[in-house]
Amino acid sequence: MTDASSPPEELAHPRHRFDAPRKEEVLAGALEVIDARVQEDEHLTPTSVNWHYTRACNYECKFCFHTAKSSYFLPAEPGGMDEAQLCLKRLRDAGMKKINFSGGEPFLHPKHLGELCRFCKETLKLESVSIVSNGSKIQERWFQQFGDYVDILAISCDSFNEETNVKIGRGKGMHIRQLEQVRNWCNMYGVPFKLNSVINIHNVGEDMTAAILQLSPVRWKVFQCLLLDGENAGPDALRDAKELAITGEQFGQFLKRHETVACLVPEDNTRMKDSYLISGASTLGPRRSAPAPLLGAPRPSWTSGSAS
Repeated sequence: MTDASSPPEELAHPRHRFDAPRKEEVLAGALEVIDARVQEDEHLTPTSVNWHYTRACNYECKFCFHTAKSSYFLPAEPGGMDEAQLCLKRLRDAGMKKINFSGGEPFLHPKHLGELCRFCKETLKLESVSIVSNGSKIQERWFQQFGDYVDILAISCDSFNEETNVKIGRGKGMHIRQLEQVRNWCNMYGVPFKLNSVINIHNVGEDMTAAILQLSPVRWKVFQCLLLDGENAGPDALRDAKELAITGEQFGQFLKRHETVACLVPEDNTRMKDSYLISGASTLGPRRSAPAPLLGAPRPSWTSGSAS
């Protein structure tokens, strides 16, 4: 039994020395921002929402811009699932049609994730429920129990050379094998499979055409490595991704090399910055214009933009 005078082991680690907000603050902040944005402009609705419902992750991708600044996880708190469902319901009532669960790594909490997917499909009747995952923690029994409630499962893979993945921080050398296994489970259980790749200095010269065609995802989302101050750049960041950044010209060359891949959907830095509005519960004013508002709280994060 843990000594009440000592912090839990995960919080004793320097990466987790942050005060977790009380669940009441998270809920109040989320609902306040939802109401404020809806009242601000009745035509501005959160049609598509990404819920970064945990910052914790078992990988250490060097370019990650949603780093593990806290291990706080609302659904695991006493009464937290009810409060999470209330937030989701308010989002639906405000106009949300699509929800994407992201992180961190959402499958660090597989039971909570599955129940939230079920709630979004069965109770809220959302058009689309999707997940973005690194795939490493997914097991077949999850598909058996919750696969019917997922419209798209996106797995992140940045290279089809394991040495490159390890250099980036994506796994320990077994990532591609697990990716292929998850792809097979998606086929078995009828879950549309999507692939996400972050293009950076380590993989910008790679030709992924053959591997993508073999995996045959419904969509291959290709992102240019993005630097965000306080997340993966700057003095307060847990990661420093500056050495991984590439130019727009380099990103364009990568896209040119893969122009025959019909399922490719590119997203450069300009598009990423203009597609997501990030705002905390303490500051309701927008940082930049966007097609839909961020609806959120300090932790977990809610962002609007393209969830698929």
